[in-house]
Amino acid sequence: MATSQKNVRTCSKGHEYYKSSDCPTCPVCEQERKPENGFLALLSAPARRALEHNGITTLQQLATYSEKEIMKYHGMGPASLPKLRAALEENGLSFRK
Repeated sequence: MATSQKNVRTCSKGHEYYKSSDCPTCPVCEQERKPENGFLALLSAPARRALEHNGITTLQQLATYSEKEIMKYHGMGPASLPKLRAALEENGLSFRK
């Protein structure tokens, strides 16, 4: 398997990082902005960004969507659904049917 060529990049905050894709996300900045608690802290960075990009930052907002709708978001993977289901259930909520 061929290895991808990684290019050094510098974000607007001055962090240097290597990326082989066109993704502009700085991993250092992303780690710094990861929540310490709450349901968004349980998710991978792409899944968290997918929800935030679509205005979903609370469990009450999440409960207004179906699982199928959430899975359509770029960055949301099947590994995130059990974490989201559990967070909703702990708060007496569920995905819309």
